[in-house]
Amino acid sequence: MAENARKTKELDDARVLQLSMLPREIPTVPGYDISVFMKTATEVGGDYYDFNLSPDGLLNVAFGDATGHGMQAGTIVTLMKGLFISEAAKFEIQKFFNHCSRAIKEIKLGRLYMALTLARFNGKSVSLSSAGMPPAYLHRKADGSIEEILLKAVPLGAMRSFPYKLYETTMEEGDTLLLMTDGLPEQKNFSEEMFDYARVIDGFRETVEMEPADIIHQLVSRGESWMEGAIQDDDITLMVVRKIGDDGRPGSV
Repeated sequence: MAENARKTKELDDARVLQLSMLPREIPTVPGYDISVFMKTATEVGGDYYDFNLSPDGLLNVAFGDATGHGMQAGTIVTLMKGLFISEAAKFEIQKFFNHCSRAIKEIKLGRLYMALTLARFNGKSVSLSSAGMPPAYLHRKADGSIEEILLKAVPLGAMRSFPYKLYETTMEEGDTLLLMTDGLPEQKNFSEEMFDYARVIDGFRETVEMEPADIIHQLVSRGESWMEGAIQDDDITLMVVRKIGDDGRPGSV
């Protein structure tokens, strides 16, 4: 009984720590409408997102998933937040990734790693790199196409140096970017079948004309229906970024 109480308290403490690492609000960025959603699992994972907006309007977005559960995941997320807030704007994205990997290695956290996507928005220009994260999906308003942005690489901390790839593009008005951790596509129903990425893409295509917050709501609802009441065993986190007119319309949580 005492052991169960101890474990419950540890999970509660880890969840509080995890949520304290998240930003309280989405920054207002002219030209972009941003919405984000996180639903933590019973067994706390380490999903993490953050924003760093420079005075000149350059926006860095971190979106990641730490290995491990409970306080272990909380430790790596805490380190990642410190590195992101203090260092991300100082480096090119790939150099920042390797800087973080060396820091994780030097602290000797064992087999704790951080999968991370870092996206940099500067007007219409977008740069993105990924360290062990699921693909991102970019819907083009002009022709209705959805591009899968899959940059295969190791998580941060796995190697001191890795040749991370950089994806660069422009987003025109109406283009929509979807970022997610693996919690939604890999959640299972009672038959042990995964929701899978194909259903995420189909859901994104069918809802992409909606507002960013509504796209997320629909995707999460479809996943919950798929689960049929099965216990959620991993955090589910999604972010939708849409290019809009430069009127400064705020994002939503």
